[in-house]
Amino acid sequence: MQHIRLGAHTFLRPDKTNQHGLIAGATGTGKTVTLKVLCEQFSALGVSTVVADVKGDLANLCRPGTMNDHILQRLDEIGIADFSFRGFPVTLWDVYGAEGLPLRVTVSEMGPLLLSRLLELNDTQDGALRIAFKIADAEGLLLLDAKDLRSLLTHIGEHAKDYSLTYGRIAPQTLAALQRKLLLLEDGSHTSFFGEPSLRIADLLRTDESGDGVINVINSKQLLQQPMLYAMFLLWLLSELFDMLPEVGNPDKPKLVFFFDEAHLLFTADMPAAIRTRIEQVVRLIRSKGVGVFFITQNPLDIPDTVLNQLANRIIHQLRAYSPRERKTLRAVADTFRANPALDVEAELTALRTGEALISLLDESGSPLPVEKVLIPPPASSFTPLTDEEYRRIVLDSPLYDAYHDAVDRYSAYEALAEQAKQAAASPADEPPARRGRPSKTYVEKGIDSMVTTITRTIGREIARGILGTFLRKR
Repeated sequence: MQHIRLGAHTFLRPDKTNQHGLIAGATGTGKTVTLKVLCEQFSALGVSTVVADVKGDLANLCRPGTMNDHILQRLDEIGIADFSFRGFPVTLWDVYGAEGLPLRVTVSEMGPLLLSRLLELNDTQDGALRIAFKIADAEGLLLLDAKDLRSLLTHIGEHAKDYSLTYGRIAPQTLAALQRKLLLLEDGSHTSFFGEPSLRIADLLRTDESGDGVINVINSKQLLQQPMLYAMFLLWLLSELFDMLPEVGNPDKPKLVFFFDEAHLLFTADMPAAIRTRIEQVVRLIRSKGVGVFFITQNPLDIPDTVLNQLANRIIHQLRAYSPRERKTLRAVADTFRANPALDVEAELTALRTGEALISLLDESGSPLPVEKVLIPPPASSFTPLTDEEYRRIVLDSPLYDAYHDAVDRYSAYEALAEQAKQAAASPADEPPARRGRPSKTYVEKGIDSMVTTITRTIGREIARGILGTFLRKR
């Protein structure tokens, strides 16, 4: 079995990757290099990876690096004689569609739990949003993009009396607040995030013609300016992997490795208990799907113990300790390692050079090995940022370009409710009004026809997952 090399004599076992991991360290201590080295070696094993690029310095994984004195010195110090530079297959993704294939998710796939957090709703507004999703489910209204949800909220407000009999009263002020929150979200240029074609999980699990695993780089420079959107999107993606992938037990190598950078954004103090529970559940159970998850953060204690205790493979670069609280953190981090009599872990954590790390991995039986001090090898890919033209060319040449580049706007809640309102306005005054709150069979049939048309047009894609499977499962 080929292992992942992290030092002169230190290797991560691929069959233990689904026990998850942690990469931590202060700014400028070498976390990005460690991340690149892991992505490269997993790719060489035929394992796909998903990584959020928060600084714009990971897309160059596609290009071979070049030798310099610093790399030569590190190779000599580690004792690597068979090193060669190379590039790796990369697919670029971007929620905003600027420097990668557009990443979209439907409103129904996001679901009320994550959408409520994204919109930063209070309890009353959260309850109203959940009712809106229940009404959409009951009436066969597809919530694909933001205008679908806006139309549904307007419809509920116009027929609040009818709905209150089943779901309880929803105050007009609450619906108005939800509409304002949606408008703010759209004003933040997130409109293109909600829609179709939504991401197909199988497209993250690809290899190239030579068998190398594809590195899926999610451009997150702009996304990180909206930290809540960043955290909720990556949590949605992790949840989708958990929900959609089959059980595989403990494979010889993972099906996918997911790197969650700036992980502290996922564990803020005001994070609702339901979301925190979902994170803990996914991290605990996704290992049986053959997925390894690495959290990347500056301070290991940013991650709650319920999650941190599940991260068996640990790579800690230098930590800073200038205050009593930070020194207390050092002692707590040192206590998480299996002791090594040859190392004073607490002292080493502040003395590590750039590129050095304290590492604790798992042995063949799954037991943690004693902590080791290692020098991480250099990446085989380039450090030079890509030009705008290189970004454009990678996107255009992607085999997934035709599947994701153009947005699809098909018959959904917006069209169904607009047609219902039009027919109600055209009805004679003495004709009994149609029962409010449930569209006629015509609208359902039109929705199904639209769905079938889309599936036929994109054979092999799993659009139905977003419309039916996840739509019902999430609620």
